[in-house]
Amino acid sequence: MNWLSVLVPVFNVEPYLEECLASVIAQVEQLGGAQAGVEVLVLDDCSTDGSAALMQALARRWPGQLRLMAHERNQGLSAARNSMIDAATGEYLWFLDSDDKLLPGSLSALQGITRTHAPDVVLCDFQVWRERMTLKHRLRGELHRSSFDGAARGLLSDRCSVLADVLMPGELHAWSKISRRSLWADDLRFPVGQYFEDMATMPLMMLRASSFYYADQPWVAYRQRATSILATPNLGKAIDQARALVAFRAALEGSGCAGDARLQLALAHQSARNFIGAMRYLDGMQGSAAERQGAMRTVRESFAASSPLAPDALCKAYGSRGWWLRRAKLRQWLKAAAMAGIGS
Repeated sequence: MNWLSVLVPVFNVEPYLEECLASVIAQVEQLGGAQAGVEVLVLDDCSTDGSAALMQALARRWPGQLRLMAHERNQGLSAARNSMIDAATGEYLWFLDSDDKLLPGSLSALQGITRTHAPDVVLCDFQVWRERMTLKHRLRGELHRSSFDGAARGLLSDRCSVLADVLMPGELHAWSKISRRSLWADDLRFPVGQYFEDMATMPLMMLRASSFYYADQPWVAYRQRATSILATPNLGKAIDQARALVAFRAALEGSGCAGDARLQLALAHQSARNFIGAMRYLDGMQGSAAERQGAMRTVRESFAASSPLAPDALCKAYGSRGWWLRRAKLRQWLKAAAMAGIGS
């Protein structure tokens, strides 16, 4: 049985795909190649560039190392990941975007952790990958971005604390969380046709886990592209950002973590960030006043549905911790919603 499945969805990434897959295959070969117990699934979601042909060429270059899949019609990132989840045979799943890459030593480190500690979920850090890294980017800490606020290099079993320490930094991407395949029951998949699918899904997956391990080293190089979700906003993205954690809030109510104060604050804080991000876009949106007001209403309602703390309680929590800027920003956008005729 394979101990790991690396899942790589592909859509119009011809300039980046070879470097991504080479970063994986080089490490698989270091672990023993075909005997390493690692399968690499690559699914083409009806690319319109040369990605599909490149996949075939790379499969010939690395015979037996890539397991190729394809959709008959374009269905989006979530559907591509879901198809690969269904097909995966590994004990653990690692989602890797096809324009990113694994950093050297990451597979070996992961294997050591799973063999020694056997956690349900392994968390890792990442680095921002730019065509040109300047001093400004280095000073921002882009060579090592943390995805977790809790303790490192030990088995963790306090699910509530782990969730709080994931939500607080807000790094909720799928590729920094390697998880047991058994956590992905038939009722847990990425939402098809929805943006911010990682944020909508990964907390739900972690709510099902019992043990965690945080490796405080960057394992993934995250490519910064001008066409990323945050760089190209639209109305649908704003609404999906605001509602990304609504399902998690509902699931949390039926868990043993519903009353955890740290988790409540962390979830409220991330919900506020989502609200502010969505409102900032809608504030400058082109279109009719009625459309803009309707979208703002949806965003405001989603904030209320995802945050376990009311806005006044969250502002008070910010103030008690000296988080004045966070409080000021939240009040600013709550006021903007009120001025647009959206109730508090």
